[in-house]
Amino acid sequence: MTTNGTMLGFQAQELRACGLRRINISLPTLNAETYNKLTEGRIENVLDGVKAAVAAGFYPVKLNMVILDGVNVEAVPEMIDFARQTGTILQLIELDPMNVDDMYYSVYHKFLDGHEEMLRQKAVKVETRRFMHNRHIYHLPDVTVEVVHPIENRDFCMHCTRLRVTSDGKLKPCLMRNDNVVDVLTPMRRGASDEELKELFMLVNQRREPYNKNV
Repeated sequence: MTTNGTMLGFQAQELRACGLRRINISLPTLNAETYNKLTEGRIENVLDGVKAAVAAGFYPVKLNMVILDGVNVEAVPEMIDFARQTGTILQLIELDPMNVDDMYYSVYHKFLDGHEEMLRQKAVKVETRRFMHNRHIYHLPDVTVEVVHPIENRDFCMHCTRLRVTSDGKLKPCLMRNDNVVDVLTPMRRGASDEELKELFMLVNQRREPYNKNV
């Protein structure tokens, strides 16, 4: 599950007991004022959620840090230390043009090449995730950092086998499309049988196709 983490302090144990194993928490900064400006939320709630997720036994717990030029670029070392202290994995995420307008992208986009070079020099081991568009994983002493570049490319689509559930209960076979989703929550609330739900999962997989098939 990917979440802003604001309610995890109260729900982590219950979610873990229900069978959830892995969790990603959006955390662009450790600065309370900057966090509030970006999200209108209280960072204290998220920090409590991170600790609660680790304590509940989730593994891995990943911190999603979208890098925004002029906002949190200089905060990366601090975030690496926080990941080390909490036993989490930090994901540095390059701003993707897919979900933002052109003006926002031009102002805040920052290439992560410099961060990758810094991590490469400090790493004791570097892995490449072949089926995740060759994403690099940098194992530093006592902490792991992944670097996530924009995903609109053939390599990502070629190896994608993921199926997501949206916050409003729809099965989503493609991260970059919203026109081929299948509603699963409404049938569940109406008492759909396991066989009926299985057919919905089969239907959404039939709708799967590479977003970048013509690139």
